[in-house]
Amino acid sequence: MDTNKVDYITDEELVRKIVEKNDTHLFAILYDRYAVVVYNKCYGFSKNKEEAQDLAHDVFVRLFVKLRTFKGKSKFSTWLYSFTYNFCVNYVQRNTAKKNEKVTVVTDVIKDEDVDSDEINDASLFELKSDKLAKALEIIDPEEKMILLMKYQDDMSIKEIQEVLEIGESAVKMRVKRAKEKVVKAYNSL
Repeated sequence: MDTNKVDYITDEELVRKIVEKNDTHLFAILYDRYAVVVYNKCYGFSKNKEEAQDLAHDVFVRLFVKLRTFKGKSKFSTWLYSFTYNFCVNYVQRNTAKKNEKVTVVTDVIKDEDVDSDEINDASLFELKSDKLAKALEIIDPEEKMILLMKYQDDMSIKEIQEVLEIGESAVKMRVKRAKEKVVKAYNSL
């Protein structure tokens, strides 16, 4: 297949062709489309650029093997996002012995999207200093950190998080609320 023609097909069609032919050249095109995005997600879970590069490499190696499990229920980019987050969360959990090592987290932008009458509202997150917030995020469980990063760092809507995690809307809202409470509690204990 002509490489120029492949550049214009959808991710989903490209994945189908990769799986059908087990084609590493087509996979390289998929890699080119998503290498930066995957690296950035991995960087959010790692302590340095080299570790993020290693994680991103591992994600793509595992992705090539698992690509046939993509069923097309969601967009490929959503599925890859979930795949990458799950891989990184598992990586962090496997390395809990290294929990004292610093995990780099981008905490520059925390946006207010849905203001509920929660005890811990988004405004209280705005008031936290980013370096201390990064330490608080290290303390909480990786799943809680993940959902906060999805919502505030990656600016995902509740509906998008619902799609990635494959859970209901109320479950997403409850997890976000609990994670906010835990990160503020961890922050105040520092």
